[in-house]
Amino acid sequence: MDSDHRTVAVGALADREYEQAGDAYTRAAWDRLTEPRDGLSPFDADEKGWVGRALQRLALAGVCYRVAGRGERAAYRGREGVAVASDLEYALDRPAQRACLREFAADFRVIGDLDRAGEAYDDAEAAYRDAAGSVDSVESLTTTPLFQGAAGTLRQVARGLDDGEVAVSWADLHGPDPDDIGAFLAHRARFKRQRLASLLARTVEADYLATPRGTTEYDNANFRCPDCGSTDVNWVTDHTLCMRCSTPMDPR
Repeated sequence: MDSDHRTVAVGALADREYEQAGDAYTRAAWDRLTEPRDGLSPFDADEKGWVGRALQRLALAGVCYRVAGRGERAAYRGREGVAVASDLEYALDRPAQRACLREFAADFRVIGDLDRAGEAYDDAEAAYRDAAGSVDSVESLTTTPLFQGAAGTLRQVARGLDDGEVAVSWADLHGPDPDDIGAFLAHRARFKRQRLASLLARTVEADYLATPRGTTEYDNANFRCPDCGSTDVNWVTDHTLCMRCSTPMDPR
């Protein structure tokens, strides 16, 4: 269960208070790292990889700081994320999970505007290919909290540039053939190496980071956005927001 810190972060995003959102996401990450799941230590082997939720919060904190113009704080989160993801390789014992942690580490290098991001993605890609023989079901693996967390930041950044829609699909992120497990997973690292930095730069230039996509409904008769006039709704945490521009919705 999420702490209140994520709810505060989403509210701050809706209010365009990006440094405040970064602070709240940082607290949400630290809170999750302490106990990723009820009774679970972050250093326990865990087939679901619940620490992925914490790492995603930390990555989003860095993105928020970048949008807020606080590059030095984004760099701190980037270095922190690289260190945490690397350390967690000693906890998670499945090769594909360790490859995903390397994917996270590469993302943190991009988010923090640190060096050697390309090399880090190459490392993640090679680790995915090496891990292919250990994966029984790639569909089950990529829907675990670890892999969803690693995809979530990219997808949140991208949706703000695409009118709130799902701008990066599961098919976009992975290769075309799930039976070719190594290539299918390695495509994640290649796709991010090609797209994450440019999407983040556009987000910073737009001075706008969308809220995460929760439960949505198009053309809802009960709400209208006071900013853009949309009636498409996004319910996330305890907020009722415009799916298009993340503004809090007015009832009508």
